[in-house]
Amino acid sequence: MKTKIFIDGREGTTGLQIEERLSCREDVELLRIDEDKRKDAEERRKFLNAADLVFLCLPDAAAKEAVSLVDNPKTRIIDASTAHRVAPGWVYGFPELEKGQREKIAAAGRVANPGCYATGFLALAKPLVAGGFLSPESLVSVHALSGYTGAGKKAIAQYGAPDRDPELDSPRLYGLGLSHKHLPEMAAYAGLTHKPLFNPMICDFPQGMTVSIPLFVSQMAKQAGPDALGAYYEEYYAGEPFIRVQPAGAPESGFLGANNLAGRDSLEIFVCGSGEQLTLVSRLDNLGKGASGAAVQNLNIMLGCPETTGLTL
Repeated sequence: MKTKIFIDGREGTTGLQIEERLSCREDVELLRIDEDKRKDAEERRKFLNAADLVFLCLPDAAAKEAVSLVDNPKTRIIDASTAHRVAPGWVYGFPELEKGQREKIAAAGRVANPGCYATGFLALAKPLVAGGFLSPESLVSVHALSGYTGAGKKAIAQYGAPDRDPELDSPRLYGLGLSHKHLPEMAAYAGLTHKPLFNPMICDFPQGMTVSIPLFVSQMAKQAGPDALGAYYEEYYAGEPFIRVQPAGAPESGFLGANNLAGRDSLEIFVCGSGEQLTLVSRLDNLGKGASGAAVQNLNIMLGCPETTGLTL
């Protein structure tokens, strides 16, 4: 019997990419609401409760409304919005986060899909705290840049306009109020007492991102150089098909592009630097492991099918 899937908000970037990853699968049936009724609460209620599993690809308020419309106890939900990422009763959908997380997702009825920046940050920071390299009280800075698709349909149209503002030719810092919506999950799931100092940047390319954490070795709770940290990450992520730890040290070219994994659902980790200073970098597709690919990975875990089904590594 096929699993019935409803994507509430399939018209958005994340929803369309989830649908694309599911469209050729024979083990699922996609339920599609009529275009003219997609904002009709009663029609949505019908589809939400008819599905075995629902993806919410909605703004936060609409995602909360959708959850309130579900009264079928068998309907499971994966929420791609920010609304439930640190909410009680919801399992955080980052299977590689720590031992036992995958099993929690498999058994969950409510899963909160991580944010793209949070995924890149946590892939680096959580192992450091878990291994004692950083104390929970550490003050951590994180720098990141992303393709413009992560900002949604409005930004995509803005960057694609023929008469666009010349400023869009340049990378642009944003979130300068230091209250980015991914910060609560970044601190909570890394095990940090303080939110990191986060400087994100949006750039003139569609998909891909890098997230980097600079460190002074002398300020680490347990000091380690690139080789030792690289070996630790390899051990932490051993057997994980979606995360690849690259050899320690800077890439041979001396550069690290942010769009190299566009179209893929995997994540790479780099440990660079020498002596007193280190830079830890994760690279991923903001729409892949950072959004839709992660959502489908969680679906696969919840359905008990091979985790990489329908995904590109």
